[in-house]
Amino acid sequence: MRRLLLRTRARLRDAIKPVGAVTIGALTVALLRTTRYFDPIKTANLFGRITQKIGPMLREQKIGRANLSAAFPDKSPEEIEKILAGVWDNLGRIGAEFAHLDRIWDLDPDRLGNGRIEIEPKSRKLFERLRDDGKPALIFASHLGNWELPAVAAVAHGLDAAVLYRRPNIASADRVIEQMRSVNMGTLIPAGRDAPFKLANALQSGQHVAMLVDQYLTNGVDVTFFGRKTKANPMLARLLRQIECPIHGVRIIRLPGHRFRAELSEEIAPVRDANGDIDVQGTMQAITSVIEGWVREYPDQWLWLHRRWR
Repeated sequence: MRRLLLRTRARLRDAIKPVGAVTIGALTVALLRTTRYFDPIKTANLFGRITQKIGPMLREQKIGRANLSAAFPDKSPEEIEKILAGVWDNLGRIGAEFAHLDRIWDLDPDRLGNGRIEIEPKSRKLFERLRDDGKPALIFASHLGNWELPAVAAVAHGLDAAVLYRRPNIASADRVIEQMRSVNMGTLIPAGRDAPFKLANALQSGQHVAMLVDQYLTNGVDVTFFGRKTKANPMLARLLRQIECPIHGVRIIRLPGHRFRAELSEEIAPVRDANGDIDVQGTMQAITSVIEGWVREYPDQWLWLHRRWR
């Protein structure tokens, strides 16, 4: 009888699982489409408040608290909780802003300061040189500020970009999200076994390849982040071994008054071994160190909710 009950429960679970996925997918699609009809700023404010209420009830709150305590041992529990509240607020705002990406990026090079986006002259000159030099480049970003906007910015100002992205697990949501991204984000390359080949081809054709590089990868290379060993995805450095080209970092920081600041780093020098070849681990450490500096400046805008150290 016990065996029969276990089998029945397993079959029910297997039957319900796809139905649940379809339901979640439908809700995600409906939410994204509906959000677009509302004011971007008011919706972002609302989503930020909602995630600040719901977030502390989720297991990710515990993960975030442990990460922050490890990264900032000198901060008080009250300071850690304040940063976490900002993390949830930022995450909610990104969710709302995703449906309005084309409206949020309103930078007019001829009328700087009139919209929600600001860019310093140094970053602007770097971007124009990157766009116009006729060379491919590797561009890294992190889950900081609004990490969806850099790809929008690239397309809006004529940078030929190929962007690596991770597909949602729910097929229906994936289709809608890909449609929304494809309008504004250049060539989209989904993560997978053939992604390195597609990215290498993009570089060989002169495109600028962009990717997020700040999450833990089980089979990654060892790097140090906030004084602790972790794993980093070596794909960017391995691509550099095949096609040598400039490396730049990009971040778009959230500012008061519902504004953003876009920043492009100077070229990051790769690390080389004794033979002059690209040192994959050393190069990823150099990139990880840049990201750590960014996160130290704006800890409440980075996604502390995943297990960065294992």
